[in-house]
Amino acid sequence: MPGAEPQRLRSWNTAAVRPAEQFSYYREAICQAFMNLTPEPARGIGFAAEVQSIGIGRDGKNTTGAINRVTFPEHVVRRSRADIAASAQRCFYLNLKLAGRCTIVQDDCEVSLSAGQVGIFDSDRTFALQHDRGPSLGVISFRVPAEALFSRLPNAPDIAPMRLSDDPCVGALIVETARSLNANALRLAADDTAALFDVLLDLAALGVSRSFRREAHATTSFADATTLALRRAIHERLREPGLTVATVARMVGISERYVHKLLARAGTSFSELVMERRLDGAARDLRDPCCAARDIGSIAFDWGFSDLSHFTRRFKQRFGMRPRDWRAQLTAPSR
Repeated sequence: MPGAEPQRLRSWNTAAVRPAEQFSYYREAICQAFMNLTPEPARGIGFAAEVQSIGIGRDGKNTTGAINRVTFPEHVVRRSRADIAASAQRCFYLNLKLAGRCTIVQDDCEVSLSAGQVGIFDSDRTFALQHDRGPSLGVISFRVPAEALFSRLPNAPDIAPMRLSDDPCVGALIVETARSLNANALRLAADDTAALFDVLLDLAALGVSRSFRREAHATTSFADATTLALRRAIHERLREPGLTVATVARMVGISERYVHKLLARAGTSFSELVMERRLDGAARDLRDPCCAARDIGSIAFDWGFSDLSHFTRRFKQRFGMRPRDWRAQLTAPSR
């Protein structure tokens, strides 16, 4: 085969060992090809599986990544804390599902991959890979050193499992590049394989970055809408003397902590916002000719103040004059 470099390929096939030893042989194979893993023993005797691993590097230098091809029956593979502690290098796995279904469970997130879909997950946090839907399943898994991915991102974020093939702009490109790299890894010279791997990493990093931007936009939009609902709730209950954070939190359906977080994001606090809105309301009434017959104390109490001296002090702090002087400006002759 022109350009082939078989020394880059390692392979294991459970057909070469006795049925009673096949699962143990498979476990050892994936630990060598991938990293320390803990697959759950299959039921019964026999485990028909094949593992191939192709190293990716340039000019005999240290391997920058790998392509792992695996076929197997239904089972579960776990990555435990002990497995992580025994591993020397952090990496990400970019998985192209070929047959069956796999559910990636990590950090309380679940991402399902069906045939033709690509997902990414972190080796540095515990996970479970639940391989099911079919007697014979297959996956192409690209090992991506963490620094190779982080060097392509503006920062080094915590990357939760995600399905990159869903991206409307780069998802199809990621899938096709992964397929092409897998099909041609041994046909290409080592440098060309590494160059194509770099293209795949560029696309994957772009997909991760776009996902974070979409999540940030969705989070911001939700926060803006919730802040608006919060301000409306405060406005509706503004005249209640005993208005509390707990009251408006229940009205909006969020926690008290989130109330404080949203208002801090807007540059204010619950007490400051309530005080400002009450003082503004009282100031409008003091200047309203329709309220000219009402005494100042009545207006203050109507806006939720229970202490007239406190109201007067805060009013002067906000408007630079006492309430009676503010009201006097309504009838003062113009010059």
